Amino acid sequence: MEDIFADMAEVTVEFDEETIEAIEEKAFRDHRDNREAAIRECLDQWLKEREE
Repeated sequence: MEDIFADMAEVTVEFDEETIEAIEEKAFRDHRDNREAAIRECLDQWLKEREE
């Protein structure tokens, strides 16, 4: 099976302590403690705000 993400660029993001705490709270509250889902939601929201 062909890897659908093979042509995507890799990105590294560093968060400050305040942002990490907010992501942890969001993950627990909204995503059954799934940190990755919380980060994806925050990134999606940020990207949508930049488009406006």
